[in-house]
Amino acid sequence: MDVMAKTSTTTQGLRTAIERSGYYPALVAEAVEAAVGGEPIRSYLVHQETTFDANEVRRHVTVLVLTGNRFIVSHTDEQAADTTSPTPYATTSTESVKLDRISSVVVSRVVANPEQYQPGTLPREVVVTIGWGAVSRLDLEPAACGDPNCEADHGYTGSSTADDLSLRVSEAGDGPETVRQALAFAQSLSEATADTTR
Repeated sequence: MDVMAKTSTTTQGLRTAIERSGYYPALVAEAVEAAVGGEPIRSYLVHQETTFDANEVRRHVTVLVLTGNRFIVSHTDEQAADTTSPTPYATTSTESVKLDRISSVVVSRVVANPEQYQPGTLPREVVVTIGWGAVSRLDLEPAACGDPNCEADHGYTGSSTADDLSLRVSEAGDGPETVRQALAFAQSLSEATADTTR
C-alpha cells in the first residue's frame, strides 16, 4: 500500500471513529481536522467518557492524533445551561505539541490472573499518561533523617511529575477494540518520540 493510500485510509478511519462515538461528530471532526491541517495521520485514538456530576450526566470525548511532526490532543465537553448561556452548549479545544517536546509516554497495564498470562493477551485496563511539560504535579512530604528520635525540622522532599494527559480505557467499559487502539497509539507515539532523539 502506498503512503498516499494509507494516509487517506487513516484519515477516513479517524472520521469514522469520531462519528461512531456519536458525540457531536461534526463539531469534533471539524476541530480535529483544522488542527491536523494537511499533515498525514500516523495514528489516532478516540475515547468517549461519561461522567456523573451531581444530578447531571456529562459526556467528554478526547481525540489523540499523531502526525509526522506533532501530537494533537482535542477535548470536547458538553455543558448545561448556566448564567453565561440560556441553552446547553459544548466547548472543544485542541492542543498541538511538537514531538520533540514530549518528555514521557507511560503505559500502565492491568492484567487479570498474571500467573496465567500469555504473551499477546489483552490487558483488562490500560492507562496512557503523556507528558510534555505544560502541566506538572508536585508531590511534597516532610523530610526526615535516619534517627527515629530526631525532632529537627528537615524541610521537605518531593518529586515533580509531568502529567499533562492521562487516559484510562478498560475492556469492560470501552470494549476490547478501544484497549487495542490505546496500546497501538501509545506504541506509535513512543516510537515517534524515540525517532526525534536520534
